[in-house]
Amino acid sequence: MFTFTHSKKTRFLTRFVTVFIATVVFQIAVNYKAFATKQAAPHNQFRVEVSGAGRPIILIPGLMSDSRVWEQLAGTLSASYELHMINVAGFAATPAVTEPSITELKAQLLAYIHQRKLHKPIIIGHSLGGFMALWLASSAPKEIGPVISVDGLPFIGPIFTRSNDTTVQSLAAQAKQIKQMYSNMSQQQLIEQSRYSLPVQASTDAAKAKVMAMIETSDPTTAGHAIHSLMSHDLRQDIAKISSPVLLLGASGGFDSDSQQTMVDALYKQQLSSLPHAKLVMNTKARHFIMFDDPSWFEHQVLNFLEAQL
Repeated sequence: MFTFTHSKKTRFLTRFVTVFIATVVFQIAVNYKAFATKQAAPHNQFRVEVSGAGRPIILIPGLMSDSRVWEQLAGTLSASYELHMINVAGFAATPAVTEPSITELKAQLLAYIHQRKLHKPIIIGHSLGGFMALWLASSAPKEIGPVISVDGLPFIGPIFTRSNDTTVQSLAAQAKQIKQMYSNMSQQQLIEQSRYSLPVQASTDAAKAKVMAMIETSDPTTAGHAIHSLMSHDLRQDIAKISSPVLLLGASGGFDSDSQQTMVDALYKQQLSSLPHAKLVMNTKARHFIMFDDPSWFEHQVLNFLEAQL
């Protein structure tokens, strides 16, 4: 049996209390750090850059793109609007997350609108971002303001098939294959494959270089998940719920003949058939990245639409 003198007991108790307090403080620090990290990143599917002052506009880029697609437009809009430029996780320079999800991205964007108390924000989206703008507006029509979709359709399927008879079910097998293919891609394979589609994306060498600069740092798995989601969601009937003004800017510059131009125009119009108040304006010279191919026309269309909402 051990015996303690008064001084030994005091030293023992002092050491014990010191270690106990240090342990508690350490645990509190760890827990607080985890809590703070969780609180600081409520929307892990995207990051956001905020600038300007005025009515809020949320700008959403497309597949494997980031806020660089809005650089010129943002320079003009920031004088009159508060811009919330979204960068999607896994696209371009924004780090990927372990579980990319376009569905979760939509939920987190709506949560962001609520948290920031953005009153009926204007949504401008390109490609996938245009689809997302329509999805947000049809999911929460009372909370979303005017929408501009830049070459982003309610359903991507007809772009592949050239027929609006295409359904999610008819593309299910292809969507699954594409998702798997991208998941198995290396970064270099993504870059090499993307070069084949550049003529459809942009027309000039300078514009193509901008597109490739964003693709080169994009995550293949995230891209595959996004394409699969686009092929698995059809908003053609859902957009009937949208009550705000909608502008769709289409690009058909990749088609040479008049018959092809007419076909594309009809394809876009059919996608909007359940939303008769939507306005469609086609650019017959520009490719998919309209803001790079024809920036003056693009800015003119956006500003005219926004001024009409004042």
